[in-house]
Amino acid sequence: MPSLFRRKSTDLVDEAVTSVTPEETAERSRGYTPAKGRETPKRPTVGRRPAGPSRPLTKEEERERRRQLRAEAASEFRREGGPRDRGPERLLARNVVDSRRTVGTWFFGGALIVLIGSNAAMPPLVRLISNVLWGALALGVVVDSILICRKISKLVRERFPKTDQRMGSLYLYAVMRSITFRRMRAPAPQVKLGDKV
Repeated sequence: MPSLFRRKSTDLVDEAVTSVTPEETAERSRGYTPAKGRETPKRPTVGRRPAGPSRPLTKEEERERRRQLRAEAASEFRREGGPRDRGPERLLARNVVDSRRTVGTWFFGGALIVLIGSNAAMPPLVRLISNVLWGALALGVVVDSILICRKISKLVRERFPKTDQRMGSLYLYAVMRSITFRRMRAPAPQVKLGDKV
């Protein structure tokens, strides 16, 4: 039984492919698609990489290139921050925190003193003082965080009344920045201590 989907060998010979002449290509528009059975025109080489294999880097060159790319990425992150740091509201929150001294920057140093002072080998008076210091630090951070959040809320509502930024995430962003040492903050502070925001 003959196949239903097979072509006859005479049909294959009859289908001749016509070639594209330069005159035809000049007349066509840019988005022209040739009909079936015609030869595909050559694509332009503009914007392509140069042909030929690029020479492989040695291990030392590759290591140096990676080190340089890492250093550039780190300096860019230090300057501009990441995706979480983008937006005018976040910039305002950063400037509010960076323009003032916060209790949070002293929190980790105080926590280290409390850790040493609350050791069982210390005298009872030293342990009492370290516990009082711990409570004072915790209370100071909470009060300072509340004051920062109130100031940010007021300024954001004044300057960006139609903001779509969630205030809770903005508060958390500012509080986390306030308990980070000033030199370790990323992006780097753009305002000096005491500057008006």
